[in-house]
Amino acid sequence: MERKLILYIAMSLDGYIARPDGDIDWLSSVERPGEDYGYANFVHTVDTVIMGRKTYDKVLSFGIEFPHKDKPCYIITRQERPAEGNIVFYSGSLPDLVARLKSLPGGNIYCDGGAELVTALRRADLIDTYVISIIPVLLGDGIRLFPDENPEQKLQLVDCKSFESGLVQVRYSRI
Repeated sequence: MERKLILYIAMSLDGYIARPDGDIDWLSSVERPGEDYGYANFVHTVDTVIMGRKTYDKVLSFGIEFPHKDKPCYIITRQERPAEGNIVFYSGSLPDLVARLKSLPGGNIYCDGGAELVTALRRADLIDTYVISIIPVLLGDGIRLFPDENPEQKLQLVDCKSFESGLVQVRYSRI
């Protein structure tokens, strides 16, 4: 089975992944006991993570153990740093990295944000699948998942689920 690069992310109904200051507290509005919106099943298909440095810093700011420490994780950054266990700080070519990862045996590759990384991956046409959880809130301002300067791309709907919380999750694959 071919490895896929999958963007799995949440956004507000008006297209933001965070407030202007990076705050994501609004995501908790859909938290429900026992409901993970398919995340655990998704993570079992993944053995490698690509994440932007700002997203990495945000995750660390929660004061929790890094959730992807058990698998290779590439933090995309402009500043080179030494690796920390499975965490590699990568400042090279994204197309080269994705091609190398896809050439190796393994599971899917999880793009865990953020907006700058998603934009760079989109511009290079590297995202195979988009899994977007739409949170029922209009933020009005913030960090857009898809900035205006992104190229057009045709997608095919694979799945769409709605949940009692009002969250709607869509899955699209690249045509």
